[in-house]
Amino acid sequence: MFRRLTATGVQWDDGSRSEADAIIWCTGFRPALAHLGPLGLRGPRGRVATSGTRAVGEPRLHLLGYGDWTGPASATLIGVGRPAREAARQIARQLDS
Repeated sequence: MFRRLTATGVQWDDGSRSEADAIIWCTGFRPALAHLGPLGLRGPRGRVATSGTRAVGEPRLHLLGYGDWTGPASATLIGVGRPAREAARQIARQLDS
């Protein structure tokens, strides 16, 4: 697990950095968003505003598995398939441009 997000990617515990064009964050059953705090993306209800799975305030960030927040039933194994496929398509398009 990386230590923190940076302007161009992530930083590891040893201080080294890796650039990232897109980050997909899948947390499982509970939102774990504290590490995103420095990005200032969380709204008044604690959610990150999204368009589909892409964070509105940080287009390199996609979130999956938050139920209706990021796609109908996306917090379930059955329901996450459609938003995951769309996120992969969006990321591929973003990386190609």
